Amino acid sequence: MIAVLALQGAFIEHEQTLHRLGVETFEVRQRKDWDKPKDALIIPGGESTVQAKLLHDLGLFNPIREAIAEGLPVFGTCAGLILLSPMCLGTMDIAVRRNAYGRQLGSFHAIHAMKGVGDDIPMTFIRAPYIEKVNTDKVEVLAEVDSHIVAARQANQLVTAFHPELNDDLRVHRYFLNRVV
Repeated sequence: MIAVLALQGAFIEHEQTLHRLGVETFEVRQRKDWDKPKDALIIPGGESTVQAKLLHDLGLFNPIREAIAEGLPVFGTCAGLILLSPMCLGTMDIAVRRNAYGRQLGSFHAIHAMKGVGDDIPMTFIRAPYIEKVNTDKVEVLAEVDSHIVAARQANQLVTAFHPELNDDLRVHRYFLNRVV
């Protein structure tokens, strides 16, 4: 059972993708939802500032951070990448540049390789961040676009600056389920 943080952002699209893979999900909207048994967590894209504020307001910030530190697998996309960085939860040892590709008009779609996933992964970037640098050898860079890191993995954590849930391709989610969960 995969928990999907459903405070704001593209959580429904992640749920739909996981259901297509035959995986059960439930939404985390408040603390009692978080207390349900789970095998992993997805933190979707959206507005990272809003999501961070809601994590604190709803009493979810510390329990989520502790669960990830204790080994709960987590997949963060776009804003989820920012939330896992030292800017927020601080569970992944990366330096992030927010809104790196500019405003909404700077959004774009590309096809690039992602290590362990494929050579032709569709990547949709919407006001996306990128990883400026990895701060430890524990972080594995999985994909780069125009010399910017857009996907990485550290132990039980996977992050992408792009939105794989907005494409029909299931390989990035499958990678998360097979390699991290």
